[in-house]
Order: sequence, then C-alpha cells, then structure tokens
Amino acid sequence: MRNTIKCLALGLALTASIPTFGQYEGMRHKRSDGYVWPTDSLVLKKLDQWKDLKYGVIFHWGLYSVPGIMESWVLCGEDLDWIENARRKDLNYEDYKRWYWSHKDSINPVKFDPDKWADLMAKGGMKYMVFTTKHHEGFCMFDTKQTDFSIMNSPFGKDPRANVTKHVFDAFRKKGFMIGAYFSKPDWHSEYYWWPFYPTKDRNVNYNIARHPDRWEKFCQFTYNQINELTNGDYGNVDILWLDGGQVAPGNNQDIHMDKIAAMARKNQPGLIVVDRTVKGEFENYQTPEGEVPATQLDIPWETCYSLYGWGWRKGATLKSSKKVLAVLIEVVAKGGNFLLGVGPKPDGTIEEQAVDRVTTIGKWLDKNGEAIYATVNARKYNDGNVWFTQSKDGKKMYAMYALKEDDPEVPAVIEWTGNIPAGKKVTLLSTGKRVKCEVDGDRVKVYLPKHVDRTESLAFSFGIK
Repeated sequence: MRNTIKCLALGLALTASIPTFGQYEGMRHKRSDGYVWPTDSLVLKKLDQWKDLKYGVIFHWGLYSVPGIMESWVLCGEDLDWIENARRKDLNYEDYKRWYWSHKDSINPVKFDPDKWADLMAKGGMKYMVFTTKHHEGFCMFDTKQTDFSIMNSPFGKDPRANVTKHVFDAFRKKGFMIGAYFSKPDWHSEYYWWPFYPTKDRNVNYNIARHPDRWEKFCQFTYNQINELTNGDYGNVDILWLDGGQVAPGNNQDIHMDKIAAMARKNQPGLIVVDRTVKGEFENYQTPEGEVPATQLDIPWETCYSLYGWGWRKGATLKSSKKVLAVLIEVVAKGGNFLLGVGPKPDGTIEEQAVDRVTTIGKWLDKNGEAIYATVNARKYNDGNVWFTQSKDGKKMYAMYALKEDDPEVPAVIEWTGNIPAGKKVTLLSTGKRVKCEVDGDRVKVYLPKHVDRTESLAFSFGIK
C-alpha cells in the first residue's frame, strides 16, 4: 500500500489554491519530489498522533521582531526584488548586516508571558506548537553554549524568563500541546557558514567546502552540538525537530551529516519526528508546502505552513482574515494534511490584538465544529465546490464542511453536493447539534438551513454513511 502511495505522491504537483506570499515568492518552500516512509515504529506512532491534531501554531520571534521587518532574508545578498524592497536603502550591504545584528543589544521582551501565549492558542483550537529556536540570522532564542549570539547575552539576559525556548516549551506542554523545535540549518552569523574572509553573495555557505573541509566540519559540529542542547532533556520532551534551510543538503554539496544528527536527537528523544524540509529521504518525516495546498488529496504525512502576515511580526502589516484562514484549514484537512498557522509575537513579547482576534475567532468555530476536523481521516470523495468532506476513523460517520471563501458574503440557504449520500437522509448541523432538512435525488444531496442559523461563517454537518 505504501509503495502505491509513494508513487502517487511523486506525481502530484502543487497548485496555488490559496493566495501566495506575493513579494516573498522566492522564500517559499515547495514539497520535495517524493516521500520515504520512516521505518522506526516509534516515529510512525508519533506521526499518527501528530496527524490527529490537525492544527498547530508556529512562532517566528527573533532579532527581526525588534524593528518589525522581514525575518533574516534581508541579510541575504541575492539580487531579488522581495529582498531588496524589504531592506533599508540608506545603508550599504555590509553596514546593513551590522545594523541588523546589532539588535541583539536592544531585544528586551519585558512583557513576555508564555502562559498567555499557550492559553490563547489553546482557546484558538491549536493542538501542537513549533517555536523558532534559531532562524537563519543565527540569533539563538535559547541558552546555547556554542555561541554568545543569543538571547542570554541581550538586555533580557538577566531576566528569569531569558531562556525563552525553555519557557515556551514548558508553558505549551502544560496545556497538552505537542512540542516542536524550529531550527535553521544555515547560520548566517556563524563564521563557519558565512566566513567573514569572503563576501556573502547568496543564502549558501560562502566558501568552497572542498578547499576548506575543516571549517565545514566545525560548522557541522556546531550544528550537532546545538541540536543536542535542544533535545538532551534540558528542554523537556520534544516531539518535532522542524529543520529549515533546505539548501543545506548533500545534493547541494552541503552535507551536514543528518544521519548522525537524527541518531543523536532520537537517542535523546525516542520517536522524534524529524522534518528536514524539502530534502527528500528518511529525515523528512512529513512534507511542508509553504503557503500552498496540494492540488489533490495526499495519503502521506504533510503540513501546510501558512502565516497571518509574513512570518515574524511586521510593523503595519495587514493580517489575513479569519474567514480566509479557516477556509484554508478546512481544505487542508479534507486533503489529508495538517495546518500550521504562523503568528509573530511583538518585540515586547505580546501577541498583537488583531492576531488575537483571528486566533480566537477560529477557536470559537472549532469549539462548535471541531468534530469535523480533529482525528478525522480522508474521505474518498473529499470535495464538491465549496463543500469539503472528512470522515471518522471507524468509517461510520462523515462530515461535510461548507467553507466560505474570502469574497463570499454568506453560506447559501440550500447547500448541495453530489455523492456522499447521508444514511436515512439524517444530517446534523454541528454548531447547533440539531437535525436539518435533507433531500436526496439520485446522487444529489440538498441540505436546507433553518432561518435562525448564522450563515456568515463556514458551517459543518455530520451524517451516517449510506
């Protein structure tokens, strides 16, 4: 069965079924061109648990949050509009890098309260969390002993909450969340990745590894040591190691020895899900299309990561609406995936009110309709227009969700679809728990909404399968 699934996955392309990041097009990660099933029974068990959760949150928080700008990529010397347009024009490139990194002297999130974050995301219906321990900029949001370029050596360093990664992990773990550690494989601040002796023209290592193998091995050891720090138990149980920076891979002549890293991390954390993004193979335990949804349903583990504004908090940014985010969540789950929503905390450590509104609005919907989302599995027929289908694991119950698109004013008074015939014409509206009128003509189903139902939000129904 899995061989068949692998072949299907190889042939499935991504489509822009949801809005892309526009000017950030060049930074989006596509799916890799295939999937390799893990053989470790503990990893497979944890993947099954993760797939049931369906909805999570990822926090990007680092130096970029202080001025409220694009995260890390403005440091990259590539001649791309989306990088150039985000960078200050009054500084040359080298001065800009120095200015960017100098925010280590001003990062001071005095209002940081991880318990409030965890409370908010639990109310929002999220079930797992991924936190950015280090982005490409190299600034570590944890108490690493491998470099002094960390939150521990900032104005916040003497605060008892300074080791923010540990406090975030602890707060979310207390709420029952699965815990994920985002970690950037490239480190643009490390002299072993971007050697100051040479210019930094792009996102890759800036020296010839074949000519300087000792320097590269120092970087590999540096990376190994940092991941060991994050997984050795000091930060509690970690479920997911979410690795970014797919250019650091053997196929790009940047072999970081993932076999050794994964073996060490799984010795520290048995069953750890390793997500080596876009690098096809045994260490990409689930795929992560960024800002996109696959064109069709997939039967492999995958997750769409999708941000509210950029990734980190952006000063003056326009957030996506809760209606849009919810529609993507419904589509992703119906296609067999998980959905990871990006929320960027502000420089003072708080979550801005607009983001709170989006998260809580979706959470209220999930309070009423979550049965159609959590712990569901693929339905053979999973879509008909705005209607998306999931089903219970035992196959006895099916769910239909009418997802309002951004420009849709309301759900129609009569919802129709073909196939997935309700047994006995009995359909329940999840938000009220009451039966609604249903007519079946051949393979065509019509569901009539009562007048009192709020049709300005997406709706979900449950029914037995005929």
